[in-house]
Amino acid sequence: MSDKIIAPKGLAGVITDDTAISKVMPESNSLTYRGYRVQDLCETCSFEEVAFLMVNGELPNRTELKAFTDKERDYRRISDDLKAVIGKFPKDAHPMDTLRTGVSFLGMEDKRIWDDSPATNMDKFIGLLARIPTIIAASYRHGKGLDLIDPDKNMTISENFFNMCFGKVPAKEVIKAFDVSLILYAEHSFNASTFATRVITSTTSDMYSAVAGGIGALKGPLHGGANEQVMHMIKEVAEPANAKEWMLDALANKKKVMGFGHRVYRSGDSRVPTMKKYTEKMASFTGEEKWMEIANILEETMVSEKGIYPNLDFPAGPAYYMMGFEIDMFTPIFVMSRITGWCAHIMEQRADNRIIRPLSAYIGSAERDVTPMEKR
Repeated sequence: MSDKIIAPKGLAGVITDDTAISKVMPESNSLTYRGYRVQDLCETCSFEEVAFLMVNGELPNRTELKAFTDKERDYRRISDDLKAVIGKFPKDAHPMDTLRTGVSFLGMEDKRIWDDSPATNMDKFIGLLARIPTIIAASYRHGKGLDLIDPDKNMTISENFFNMCFGKVPAKEVIKAFDVSLILYAEHSFNASTFATRVITSTTSDMYSAVAGGIGALKGPLHGGANEQVMHMIKEVAEPANAKEWMLDALANKKKVMGFGHRVYRSGDSRVPTMKKYTEKMASFTGEEKWMEIANILEETMVSEKGIYPNLDFPAGPAYYMMGFEIDMFTPIFVMSRITGWCAHIMEQRADNRIIRPLSAYIGSAERDVTPMEKR
């Protein structure tokens, strides 16, 4: 085994490949997409511009952006067959499960399933970017027993999603905060779900299978599902007066506290300040300052007691809640955003592919003989 590399548990600190898509810099608590600081993208660009950047490598000019958004808007509708499938989902199914199934159905409908040329994969990406919000909204309304609302080609991705869910577009302050959250969630290097999509892609499986695998990985509470658990936690605390004692008790009893810590960052997630800024704007706009007050006390207590800082899920959870989304919708919204990073990585993996196939260190029984049944 002298020529083998023994990696740490969870591949912590291991660099497995090159990427030109994003760079996480823990030493400076910073993150760039294709070289651009993510906080600058949030303040300057729309989510559509960032989606274009992620897969094309450069920000679009006006002509490029119009062509990209026109195609995305044309692709938003889902087939009647898929609507019928959604109509058969259990009404209490988790939205991540309905979304995973919906993406698989899109793959079955696409006759180009094995065409992985760059042009076709770009077209598939735009189709996924366009239809994933439609699947999420349709599943949400089905679960509520409400009629589905078809997408509107005259709206942005964020405006259209709110309209498909709730039948109306909220104030520009809400749309901006939502757009910022999508930009911040769009990409984060070789995280668990992104790595899962690259592993699946490395087998030369299709884009829809890779995305379905990414959804399965993102559903986990230790990954994307953490934003749901954060809001459940904040609701459990209930009042600002309870927050400090709640956190002290959780730490004393070694309870898992969601929304804190990160495998890469050690002194704070680079995305948190921007998301927190817009979560505070949401609290002020909606008058629901209580949730932000609880979150701030929980954060202050965790940092002072353990020196552990919040990650992006911590401010994102209450932001989505104040926007009117039910808690189990938070992680599907994450998918609406992360589909950009996933597809960028899928195409990058495909362009210079080698199957990802690590080894394992066997710790089971030594080689032994089988004892016949009559002698056992």
